[in-house]
Amino acid sequence: MSGFIEGVRRNQTTLFPDCLDDFVAADSAVRVVDAFVERLDLRALGFEAEAATGRPGYQPTMLLNFFVYGYLNQLASSRRQEREAGRNVEVMWLTGRLAPDFMTVAGFRRDHGAAIQVARQEFVLLCAQIGMFAGASVAVDGSKFLAVNNRDRNFTPAKIEHRRKELEEAVARYLKQIESADRWAYDVAEGRVAHFEEKIAALEA
Repeated sequence: MSGFIEGVRRNQTTLFPDCLDDFVAADSAVRVVDAFVERLDLRALGFEAEAATGRPGYQPTMLLNFFVYGYLNQLASSRRQEREAGRNVEVMWLTGRLAPDFMTVAGFRRDHGAAIQVARQEFVLLCAQIGMFAGASVAVDGSKFLAVNNRDRNFTPAKIEHRRKELEEAVARYLKQIESADRWAYDVAEGRVAHFEEKIAALEA
């Protein structure tokens, strides 16, 4: 129909392809993820080096980028991360258009759980330092109030250490939940593919 704004045809090719960097905003959080992981000493954290023999694997930098981005955007399942690698422009920018399958993503988390936990803690601290997390401002006038030392709002070195251990346990639980989500997704994935194929065939008919 004429008289409407028309998009580009899906099978149309261009002489000069678009630059992937143009699709990611300059203030996008994915750029912070990339800069953070790029400056980490992965060997010191415990990430394995490249294999001496056999088929080359994915770089730990890219896979850690993938994990941190998934953590930041609540992509817990490795299957969801696999889908995002094929349709999310920010993920394509972050991985260089590489698309590791869900087994590779899950295996990376399983083999480097302790190192990922340390990297995740450093990322949260960095986000707090550079102001990526929203904060609140409180203003008080010159009135006098009865002081109340709420034990939930005062901190001692012992309380801070206890809180740090709680955060470490929370990260460990998060990683276990991811593994559980991966196992559940693996059980239902094959049936879903067949179901969608039947639906498409019925629509075409």
